[in-house]
Amino acid sequence: MTLIKNILVLSATALAINASISLVSLVPEVSLSNAYAATKTKRVPALREKVYSQLARAQKLADDGNVQEGLEVLDSIKARSSSMNSYEVAMMHNFYGFIYYNENQLDKAIESFELVVAEEAIPESLKLSTTFSLAQLAMANGDYAKTVSYLDDWKALNTQPVKENYYTLKAQALYQNKSYKEALENINTAIALAESKNEVPKENWLVLQRALYYSLNQPTDVVNTLEKMVKLFDKPQYWIQLGGMYGEVGAEEKQLAILETAKQRGFIKTKSEVLQLSQVYLYNGLPFKAAQTLQEGIKNKVIENTEKNLSFIAEAYVQARDEKKSIEFFKSADELVSHGKFQQRLAEVYINLEHFDEAADAARAALEKGGLNFESNAYVALGMAQYNLENFDASILAFEQAEKHKKSAALARQWIKYVKNEKLHKQSLKESLM
Repeated sequence: MTLIKNILVLSATALAINASISLVSLVPEVSLSNAYAATKTKRVPALREKVYSQLARAQKLADDGNVQEGLEVLDSIKARSSSMNSYEVAMMHNFYGFIYYNENQLDKAIESFELVVAEEAIPESLKLSTTFSLAQLAMANGDYAKTVSYLDDWKALNTQPVKENYYTLKAQALYQNKSYKEALENINTAIALAESKNEVPKENWLVLQRALYYSLNQPTDVVNTLEKMVKLFDKPQYWIQLGGMYGEVGAEEKQLAILETAKQRGFIKTKSEVLQLSQVYLYNGLPFKAAQTLQEGIKNKVIENTEKNLSFIAEAYVQARDEKKSIEFFKSADELVSHGKFQQRLAEVYINLEHFDEAADAARAALEKGGLNFESNAYVALGMAQYNLENFDASILAFEQAEKHKKSAALARQWIKYVKNEKLHKQSLKESLM
């Protein structure tokens, strides 16, 4: 099930990364006026009016799109930082971080926010929010080990109940670092927290959980997660993936049922999906549906008109005991190859249909093209066709060729004996009538 594995793992990677980058707020949302007011009531150093006004000026310039001028104002503040208290220094670095983040300079933003939390005399709320933002920024920057480290720092500082976003972010980082077991513990905790509040877990959480179960070779758990995703989000790809996973855990009846439902709802569209459904039909003893599904896929140009697909259709019709329909597909497949394997199959089909002239022609064509896996089978088919056409000498010659092959030697000897007896019987009968 390589296809299923790729779908499960790659989609988890994409969603995990996208989720980390598209979080609502990667940087702490600090209002400068609120920060200034907070120093009046909290036990932190004062944010003096002079520094406050310069920071406000830098913020306004940046907000108005004058980023370089805003940075120049911050640089002028930084030049006098030796006379500033720890809270003022922290707020200065905080606004550097804001500007760099908005300019998508993540390395510089991280560096600035690290300087914020390095200051001791700052409000705990600022230290907490900045540390968590550092974790988010590290995730967006692809530094997964650092993401986990920041989250551990945040948890050590935090005194409130831990929310889902902590566990999901940590799970995403651990997943990227291939620490699947620990990642699974975290994403499971996040999902359990949401469900304990009768909330629907976010889709990308379940995508990650599913991929982790698959990476840890826990297919039954993958199935359970996909069943939940089908119920909650009802997306075509989850129906298809669930069908594939039912096959992996040996639940073939469920696999057939869910893929048939997916087909009825118009979810079966891609090449891989059509091929999967065809194979499931064939495996479940529905060869006619298997042939029709692949035939329709070729007609709609979803499936290529290759010898492999054409021969699949032909063999499915043979299994469905509709050998007449198989002929055109064996012929079409034969036109695309240099070997005679499909002509050999045509000879066998013609024998079953009692079209002995066509069987003899196909057997000869197969031997002429060559490249057969079991050349003896073509000689056996030729011998049988010639026998039924009462060309006894030609039949014996064909079976003598088949006798040279170990696989068919015993059968060929039986036929030679039988055909010789039949030839004598026919001659005796003819002579008695003269």
